Amino acid sequence: MLTKEYRICMPLTVEEYRIGQLYMISKHSHEQSTDGEGVEVVTNEPYEDPIHGKGRYTEKRLYLNSKLPAWVRGFIPKIFYIIEKAWNYYPYTITEYTCSFLPKFHIRIETKFENDNGCSLKVFGDKAVPLEDACYLDIAYDDLPEGYYKKSEDLTLFRSEKTARGPLERGWRQVFQPIMCSYKRVAVKFDVYGFQTRVENFVHKNIRDILLAGHRQAVAWIDEWYGMSLEDVRQYERRLQEQTNQKVKCKTQSIAGTTGDSLLSVNGGKPLMNRSTSWNTASETDSCLSDSYPAEPKPRPRIPSAPK
Repeated sequence: MLTKEYRICMPLTVEEYRIGQLYMISKHSHEQSTDGEGVEVVTNEPYEDPIHGKGRYTEKRLYLNSKLPAWVRGFIPKIFYIIEKAWNYYPYTITEYTCSFLPKFHIRIETKFENDNGCSLKVFGDKAVPLEDACYLDIAYDDLPEGYYKKSEDLTLFRSEKTARGPLERGWRQVFQPIMCSYKRVAVKFDVYGFQTRVENFVHKNIRDILLAGHRQAVAWIDEWYGMSLEDVRQYERRLQEQTNQKVKCKTQSIAGTTGDSLLSVNGGKPLMNRSTSWNTASETDSCLSDSYPAEPKPRPRIPSAPK
């Protein structure tokens, strides 16, 4: 298991980000969902925990086959999804990711939001994280994958009309007010001999990019959500969830109905795998587990967050 702690500062308060986070997640999920891939919301309901109190529980299915590297797609079914379960006791949340097709794969993310610049040593209440395992992400100046970059979300250029915040200058985390930090302790486990290190590092690399892009969007979209009430953003969330679910279900149901021999059928979230499927033959399995396969994933083009 590989565990890291990410610290992402934003020019917001924890109270403001409660609205911004819900807005950002809903809009981002809607934008990323198309042609049978994306985020399907299965459950979104109130939840109460004896320790953390009242909160909200959500369960989602993340369909992302085409976003996986070729060496992973070689041994998974065409209809493939990851299950996300989240318990939101804002400003503390727990999120877990599992996959029925890969039972030894598990991600757990604990998040704590604080009104500081990432200086807290024991934000999760136990031992301080080793310095080498603390990853500070700068939403304005860190490099990110080329596909994530949008000029409208470049925080070195963006200025909010409603709050007059931005653009962010170098060293902004030391002087900017207001400021908050999203502390995320991420544990990735893939307990498969020969694959563990490569997969766990690959997942952390992608989590880092997703966290960077998502927190940038929360700030860049501030003029869209600033001033909304919690009820306003919940209504927005429900409306986009309905639209997003329809986009995802339309294509996956169409694919699932074409043939039962080459696809993964889903029954109550449990996979029903046909032994005759092309991705489950002995030769396919052997090639996936050979010393020469999978190949090392190719590095993705990255560009500086801020133009030179």
